[in-house]
Amino acid sequence: MTGRAAPARADLPARTVRRDAARNYRRILDAAREVLGESGADAGMEEIAARAGVGVGTVYRRFASKDALIGELLRLALEDLTAASDAALTRTGGSGLEELLRAFGQSFADHARYATLFLERPADPSATRRIRAAIDELSTRAVAAGTVSPGTTPEDVMALVLAMRGLAQASGEVEPAAWERFLDIHLAGLRAAPPASRRPPNPAGFKPVGSH
Repeated sequence: MTGRAAPARADLPARTVRRDAARNYRRILDAAREVLGESGADAGMEEIAARAGVGVGTVYRRFASKDALIGELLRLALEDLTAASDAALTRTGGSGLEELLRAFGQSFADHARYATLFLERPADPSATRRIRAAIDELSTRAVAAGTVSPGTTPEDVMALVLAMRGLAQASGEVEPAAWERFLDIHLAGLRAAPPASRRPPNPAGFKPVGSH
């Protein structure tokens, strides 16, 4: 009897290793979010490993230090925000700005318990530029579409983003209803008549989840 040869069995262990490595990576990150949220900068790699259900050597093989682990969490948070920015830019009718602002609010809430650790390190400048460019473009589109008042500037939007981040920092852990209500109130303000002061705010730089 003839036919196609069966796949070599030698590749099965390699696939298993890759699958296990991916699973451990996710477990370590999930555990790190929990432990960092509870202990902040005092969180230990041993505690993270125990929470993840892996040996501490497994954690160190993936992340050389706690600083590297926090850096990966920051990278992933920025990656999510750049993806949200790209998605918002595909929207028409001026709706992209609100969509992106809600993505910011959710991100700040998700990382609120350890946000200060993000703020102690620099964010990826290329990701920051992409997000800021998206905010500028989406703000312009929203004005053109009439979804915000004609006097709204990208700086106004940036002030709102930074205010949402400040809410997360001040609260430590923001209930979804809190940041959503905060954003709804300020979006209503952006849709209303221009403010009496014509001098736009001047946020001191834009680092969405990075250093201040």
